[in-house]
Amino acid sequence: MSLAELFRPHRSRFDLSAACRVCALSLFALGSVAGWQTQVSAQTPSTASAKPVPDSKASGDAPDDPGPLATDISSELKPQAIQAVVKKVAAWQVKVAEPTFNRLWTYAALYDGLLAASKATGDPAFRDAVLKFSEEEKWQLIDNRFPHADDEAMGKAYMDLYLGDSKNARKPERMANTKEIMDRLVVRPDEPKLLWWWCDALYMAPPVLSRMYLATGDKKYLDYMDHEWWLTSKTLYNQQDHLYFRDERYLTQKQANGKNLYWSRGNGWVMGGLVKVLEIMPKNYPTRAKYVEQFKQMAEEVKSIQSKDGLWRSGLLDPDAYDLPEISGSAFFTYAIAYGINEHILDRKTYLPVVEKSWAGMLKHVYADGRLGSIQPVDGQPGRFKPSSSHVYGVGGFLMAGYEMNRLAGGKR
Repeated sequence: MSLAELFRPHRSRFDLSAACRVCALSLFALGSVAGWQTQVSAQTPSTASAKPVPDSKASGDAPDDPGPLATDISSELKPQAIQAVVKKVAAWQVKVAEPTFNRLWTYAALYDGLLAASKATGDPAFRDAVLKFSEEEKWQLIDNRFPHADDEAMGKAYMDLYLGDSKNARKPERMANTKEIMDRLVVRPDEPKLLWWWCDALYMAPPVLSRMYLATGDKKYLDYMDHEWWLTSKTLYNQQDHLYFRDERYLTQKQANGKNLYWSRGNGWVMGGLVKVLEIMPKNYPTRAKYVEQFKQMAEEVKSIQSKDGLWRSGLLDPDAYDLPEISGSAFFTYAIAYGINEHILDRKTYLPVVEKSWAGMLKHVYADGRLGSIQPVDGQPGRFKPSSSHVYGVGGFLMAGYEMNRLAGGKR
């Protein structure tokens, strides 16, 4: 079932490097909240709020002693088992992260996952947490470095909450600021530098534009998205390897084994973005077939490099160089491939073993309290990290994967 179908009226269901991010946000240390180190920038106030914006690195932690791994979860492909682990991980993350909820791209991915978790489990608590925060923020995006896609990522959650109500009950304030910014974006002329010059951006902004199309019926949002997507793809997508370079700096960089350097999470972001575009894009949209073809190409490549443990390493083509699997990239790959099976874009017989292995592999990194570990911190390239490392965007990807795995198992939709 597509997102567009879920949101039909009257349905009740409904990186630049971390250092560059810090520089871009003019950050200075402020302290810590609930053990999650928090820094803030002296940002220009948005129209909604003068509250400072936390550093994107304040997205998680990596304790030396995270406690034991979970023994009360099952990797069976059954709705009850899947929903139980989704609920466990989502509940832990809300408890830990809610005091530091913010509008950055890091948390925006978490909110996408929490909304998916409520749909998968039937538990409204996770959606309610996102709704409460959205209301506190008055449905405003960060708007001090337009047109940066990271600052638009929160719009996915705003728009999903808006579209989740039946048509005659929708609340215009939920989409008003996002629409104002998207309206500015779609009339922006191209400049020599790509708008979406890093592949992560394809998860941050295009899904907001697709949802704005769904909300308004105005094709200009899809057309602009389509134009910019293929400009980015022309530069960063390798037609032979069927993977995206993170940005132009990596076009000629190699891994230690001499192969091209492709970042797991970056390609996960792209596949997640493809899902969120395809679930809304009309079947008769002129270039839809190009998105489907790219999705299939990437899925086939990702399948071919899956490790024995079912997961993927931070550097995709040199897995032996990395001790640990990387869960955020693995989660988005699982989410996308499971979606592809559910929507009959990918062959079930071919790809079901892939997501069965990856889902089981991720569950080996869930701790007894619900922490999801082995997630690379904020970065723009492959890197190393501790087994306990947990960050909100990786949890968001995992919860979205759980939603699609639940569908795959015949559970709630």
